[in-house]
Amino acid sequence: MQKSFVYLLSITLFFLSSCAPTIVPVTPSAAPTTPTIIIPTPPPTQPACTSINLEPTPGPDVPSLFPSVSAADYSRGAEDSAVTIVIYNDFQCTNCNYLPMSQRLLEEHTGDVRFVYRYYPYIAFFDKGELAAQAAEAASRQDKFWEMHDLLFEQQAEWVDLSADSFEGWVTARATELELDQSRFTTDFNSAETIERVQSDAEEGARIGIPNLPFFLLNGQIYRGPSDYEAFNQVINLIKLGERQFANCPSMDIDPDKQYIATLETEKGEIVLQLYPDKAPMAVNSFVFLARQGWYDGITFHRVLPGFVAQTGDPSATGQGNPGYLFDNEIDPALKFNQAGILGMANSGPDTNGSQFFITYAPAPSLDGGYTIFGKVLSGMEVLEALTPRDPQPGVHLPPGDQLIKVTIEEK
Repeated sequence: MQKSFVYLLSITLFFLSSCAPTIVPVTPSAAPTTPTIIIPTPPPTQPACTSINLEPTPGPDVPSLFPSVSAADYSRGAEDSAVTIVIYNDFQCTNCNYLPMSQRLLEEHTGDVRFVYRYYPYIAFFDKGELAAQAAEAASRQDKFWEMHDLLFEQQAEWVDLSADSFEGWVTARATELELDQSRFTTDFNSAETIERVQSDAEEGARIGIPNLPFFLLNGQIYRGPSDYEAFNQVINLIKLGERQFANCPSMDIDPDKQYIATLETEKGEIVLQLYPDKAPMAVNSFVFLARQGWYDGITFHRVLPGFVAQTGDPSATGQGNPGYLFDNEIDPALKFNQAGILGMANSGPDTNGSQFFITYAPAPSLDGGYTIFGKVLSGMEVLEALTPRDPQPGVHLPPGDQLIKVTIEEK
């Protein structure tokens, strides 16, 4: 039933660069939201639940200016990674040092991300760009490309201001630190084959028209978003989420005449919820379905605003994820956000409910009429109060969110 549907990359980049997750102040006048999802205007007969069919990247037959990743490229990370990031770069560009970001992503997303490095020495600005690329190429002849790649970025401060002649001596000395055969390294560094490879790559980049450095391709598409760790981490998490999303809306399997109790097992303790299948059948049915499918297992309370709400339900932890379908609001005028412990569906506008939900810390009357109420807390408010505060904002490093270990459903 599952398939790899994720957000269009262009939509994701829009969120990251200009419309990051909406931040809600801790006041009754705000509402918990997820960033706006661009969806087609529904016809008058649209069903209450709609699956989302958005492909993240073009198909393999779509023409591209950029050559496909091949054995001639230098890559690290699994070939079958969900995300391949190709970078055109110059080792001498101090503002282009992506090494810390890439190392962290490779460590935290083992098996899910691959980096491919392509030389683009920009000689108009960097007098040793070609020489540094020659050093990496020479090291590759002894199977030490990535060791030299890392060394050049890690020790940029030592060589970027050297003369070209001094640089060759410096990098040759460093070659011995990498346990390279120094004589062979010197020969390869100056060989016609090495120089031709570097210059050929530079000419190819110029022909394509690389506009800036570093220049990234994300799964074959030009990436124009921020190049920091947080931005790439969000994009990777969203693409990985596609492997878990569902192709269709769940069938209506709950019985509105029965009672449904949900137990949220968190790392801080248990929160027990009573669900309202008779008042919000679609929301309860989706919640029960996702819980039984393991959708909520091991995810994060990605948004915790003391005095307002705690929000979770997105395995990508970005606040932008959904289960592959959206369903309508179910507003019961008799239900109000008039106390702590009210369980509601998060949305990005009318009829865009998915998997994200929130629990109130206090009365929030401004939410009335805009968000589906589908349950309340029976016990565990002290656990909710103990969750780590977390207010996602662009460019702000956040502490790890508390984990929602699993959700168990009891039907009576």
